[in-house]
Amino acid sequence: MNKAKRISLRQKLYTIVFEAETKAGRTFDIILLFLILFSVFIICLETVPSINHHFRSYFKILEWVFTILFSLEYLLRIYSSPRPFRYLFSFFGIVDFLAILPTYLSLILGGYQYLLVIRILRLLRAARIFKLTRFINEGQVLTRALRASLPKISVFLGVVLMVVVIVGSIMYIVEGSKNGFTSIPKSIYWAIVTLTTVGYGDIAPATTFGQILASFLMIMGYGIIAVPTGIVSVELANSEKQTFNTRICPHCHKEGHAKDANFCSNCGNNLTSPESDTTS
Repeated sequence: MNKAKRISLRQKLYTIVFEAETKAGRTFDIILLFLILFSVFIICLETVPSINHHFRSYFKILEWVFTILFSLEYLLRIYSSPRPFRYLFSFFGIVDFLAILPTYLSLILGGYQYLLVIRILRLLRAARIFKLTRFINEGQVLTRALRASLPKISVFLGVVLMVVVIVGSIMYIVEGSKNGFTSIPKSIYWAIVTLTTVGYGDIAPATTFGQILASFLMIMGYGIIAVPTGIVSVELANSEKQTFNTRICPHCHKEGHAKDANFCSNCGNNLTSPESDTTS
């Protein structure tokens, strides 16, 4: 096969395995979607003792069939990508790798095959497959809001951490091991459970001062829960809303670009085709 034919084959494969804008690409992704759903369903059934007892050998065969198919698809993505290393370390590249890794690990360490449920993450491609551009748009807005909220939420979590350490230490001194507060780490665990209003009830203060402090912490918990929600809500309101489509950048594999965009918002390269890269 000469160089021109090899380039043409890579371009065709790229269109099929990476794009959902063509009939072939859409068909490929829909078949892949059903394979993912079926494989996760089989993994779940395998953990049911009564079913596994009768169909264990069939489950093993299907597990390897799915793994081989997904491995071939993973290799096709690497081969057809203009930037293989960019794909390997992209979000979906890592997910695709983790989707096949547990089966091979199970050859060395038993039980790891159940981690194959991570394949469910590959269903995130469903938005691209069915051209749910509205959801892609909302996903982009949410991502920007979360990134903008990260510094404020980090400071907030730092303050919360200081509060639970201080309150936990006080409760250890006040309550002592006789009431279940056997160490400062365990007392901090109690403070976290109380502050988040989870309230497992495995440890409870018995002294009057401890109960007053616990009540104060519970009331504080309601206010603390509202803080990160408020931070994210403000950033969501401030996020610019644009219309995105399902195109994937052939250079950095970023998905979701403005409809009128000719260049990737992440790496700046041309979005039209991977031709310029397949020749290199």
